[in-house]
Amino acid sequence: MDEKKFLAEQFEANRPRLRAVAYRMLGSTAEVDDAVQETWLRLSRTEAAAVDNLGGWLTTVIARICLDMLRSRKSRREEPMSPDVPEPAADSSAERETEMADSVGAALLVVLETLAPAERLAFVLHDMFAVPFEEIAPIVGRTPAAARQLASRARRRVQGAPPAPDADFGEKRAIVEAFLAASRNGDFEGLLAVLAPDAVVRADEAAQRLGSLTEIRGAAAIAEAFQGRAQAARPALVDGELGVAVIFGGRLRIVLRVTTDGDRIAAIDAIANVSDIETLDVEVLDAAGGG
Repeated sequence: MDEKKFLAEQFEANRPRLRAVAYRMLGSTAEVDDAVQETWLRLSRTEAAAVDNLGGWLTTVIARICLDMLRSRKSRREEPMSPDVPEPAADSSAERETEMADSVGAALLVVLETLAPAERLAFVLHDMFAVPFEEIAPIVGRTPAAARQLASRARRRVQGAPPAPDADFGEKRAIVEAFLAASRNGDFEGLLAVLAPDAVVRADEAAQRLGSLTEIRGAAAIAEAFQGRAQAARPALVDGELGVAVIFGGRLRIVLRVTTDGDRIAAIDAIANVSDIETLDVEVLDAAGGG
């Protein structure tokens, strides 16, 4: 059989699942059509023999496409759904839109719209389509454990519970706050106390232009670099995980993703590129420990 014809047949066999994934991610049949079409274009440019599990490959590809669309939508502050109901259907697709909305549930679609893009993807793929966290992790750029936390947080919100912090949230926040306090006070020993010996700091190009080094390795080097700094830094939730927001001039300038290992900070990733920051869900935490 001609390879292109074979791929087309396999794609058509997977189309219902791809549309189901995309609709739960995007909530709009127009965007679903775009995502499915882009998935087909990427498949048509791929060497089919190199794909071991075509169904899994297609699910991963359309998930990445949907995640990019959600982040782009967020950066443009678009609202495809009203606060109460799914997006109205276009005339030519009213029946299809209604059928898809009924299969998911309008109330669930509304709740899904409140989730951060990474949370939504982790929840949809794992809870609705049984995709393992090991496969979800690289799509959202997290570890499997962090992807599990994203899905858990989304699940609580979907079930109507307030977004409760993880069990070790308080401990992680204490570590971040101790780091910031030591940095502000120029406390070298205090910084060493909360940094893993082999900790690493990485900065994107925009953060480098603001004075950060590309990479700093080792607790002592990091402590020296952060002494007397962090004056404008505050603890924050970054895509639902503990991090730091640096705000000055009334604007969010830098976001620090913080990775902990036990009671120490193992890695800090500094993000200052404006377009990247706009894709993040950043919530500055108040002094009392809330959001």
